Amino acid sequence: MTESDGTWSDEAEFTMLDTRVDDGEAAGEAELAQPVLAVVGRPNVGKSTLVNRILGRREAVVQDTPGVTRDRIAYDALWAGRRFTVVDTGGWEPDATGLQGSVAAQAEIAMNTADAVLVVVDATVGATTTDEAVARVLRRSKRPVLLAANKVDDERLIADAASLWSLGIGEPYPVSALHGRSSGDLLDVIVAALPEAPRDGERAAGPRRVALVGKPNVGKSSLLNKISGEQRAVVDSVAGTTVDPVDSLVELDDQTWRFVDTAGLRKRVQTASGTEYYASLRTKTAIDASEVSVVLLDASEPLSEQDLRVLTMVVDAGRACVLAFNKWDLVDEERRYQLERELDRGLVRVPWAERVNISALTGRSVRKLAPALRTALTSWDQRVPTGQLNGWLSELIAATPPPVRGGKQPKVLFATQAGIRPPTLVLFTTGFLEAGYRRFIERKFRERFGFAGSPVRINVRVREKKPRKSR
Repeated sequence: MTESDGTWSDEAEFTMLDTRVDDGEAAGEAELAQPVLAVVGRPNVGKSTLVNRILGRREAVVQDTPGVTRDRIAYDALWAGRRFTVVDTGGWEPDATGLQGSVAAQAEIAMNTADAVLVVVDATVGATTTDEAVARVLRRSKRPVLLAANKVDDERLIADAASLWSLGIGEPYPVSALHGRSSGDLLDVIVAALPEAPRDGERAAGPRRVALVGKPNVGKSSLLNKISGEQRAVVDSVAGTTVDPVDSLVELDDQTWRFVDTAGLRKRVQTASGTEYYASLRTKTAIDASEVSVVLLDASEPLSEQDLRVLTMVVDAGRACVLAFNKWDLVDEERRYQLERELDRGLVRVPWAERVNISALTGRSVRKLAPALRTALTSWDQRVPTGQLNGWLSELIAATPPPVRGGKQPKVLFATQAGIRPPTLVLFTTGFLEAGYRRFIERKFRERFGFAGSPVRINVRVREKKPRKSR
């Protein structure tokens, strides 16, 4: 937008707004497939810290407590002009059972599907029986295997790193993930070991990005596993099993989607602490990076403050939205009646959201997610031509003019859809429009043009009077 002398004067300026499209946001933009590096090792050797060092930014959740990372999480990395994907994994332990066994299984899948594997060992401890078990598995692998001797914070520990030759998987590269020592040298070796393209040679067609969000234990990981057809995310009855966002390419209704399973939100990001703070931060980042969010709600329980907090986060981020009422197999007629009343009261901010009743446990109606997602994304990308928008708005205002404010009735001079993702209307007026009247315009706008599943933002630009020139 350009502003001249405090007044919006030239209609040509507004038509420029209507044709503006943000760079890099075109739907279906192609993405090249990238080679994959899996980072594995036993618990608490510094894998996630090293992943953050490789990425050059703090993405993976890090804490002194062992076992914080549980799923396999993919991140995009760039070094020396080469792009590749880094997969962080939970601590791998042989013969693990229960939750830890599921974590180990995720690490094994990462090792089997990667183009290269980086084994992280604590040089201050030396090779343990778990490290030797990892090495035995990888010695039979046909893919490149690199060995990082972590926690080499000064020259005195280099000799300890050299002892790791005994693992039989090649030269140990001494690094300090915490301080960054020799991380550049390790990255040079990683880039040299990775192939130019993934082993399968496939090219991704730019799948749409979907964030699975909701309060803890609402069934996000179970839903991801059901629609992907594999144990993609660790599932346990303990709330808060997922800590990092889990990224998966999923085939749903003959279309490839990029689903991201996120940590359940208990508190606001500002009030959380420790691991919960970083998990909440990653969830917010996943929502911001997504195009559409699937908000899972437990249909068998009353709407909670946590549910509404998640919805507010999605709306504030301006993302398309689908409400998935999970555990529908547990809902009887009485509960359905109660649920309708709760929705009328609790979801006043998102009456436009698409709704689907599903069961992640049984797979009931999960295929209905795809049409709902497509509807929401189509609305999110929709643009109304300026001429059509102003013709409709003129008729609406003639029938129902804005309320008088301060003894004067504001006039709407012109309107344009200034952007998409989310659709954003800008109204140029002679005075302030009350919030109630803006909601009225939005409601009528949706009745006329649709936009189901997408938020619509309405901004008001008040024309300022030009100061009179003194004679």
